Amino acid sequence: MRAVLQRVSEASCRVDDKTTGEIKTGFLVLLGIEEADTDDDLNWLANKIAAMRVFSDENGLMNKALADVDGNILLISQFTLFAQTKKGNRPSFIRAAKPDKAIPLYKQMIIALQNLTGKKIATGIFGADMKISLVNDGPVTIIMDTKIRE
Repeated sequence: MRAVLQRVSEASCRVDDKTTGEIKTGFLVLLGIEEADTDDDLNWLANKIAAMRVFSDENGLMNKALADVDGNILLISQFTLFAQTKKGNRPSFIRAAKPDKAIPLYKQMIIALQNLTGKKIATGIFGADMKISLVNDGPVTIIMDTKIRE
């Protein structure tokens, strides 16, 4: 799994001119799922997201986690995080999980994050043409890959 985690002061997702999810302070998480992903990958990533300390403390240092700032999460599925661009100019998405594998893992991630944060997770719609708006706070953008845990 890959995640692009962005610290935001606000973020929202619209599908067909309807808002499917929106948050104020928190994380916009773009989540890519590949065929090789397992429950172990999901659990590791969910715990990392929930515990990531990138919010400013009283000294302006990034020491606070999502719970410390009463933050929320907007979780968006994004298979393009597994784009392979080595050959040619048209990306290949062969490593991205097919919907029959990706959808259950995406739903599991929603549940895992809800359990870890104690909050409802805002979402987009899997596979839809989504319009994402955000105000990246900082900017702070962190890329995590469950196959690179160092």
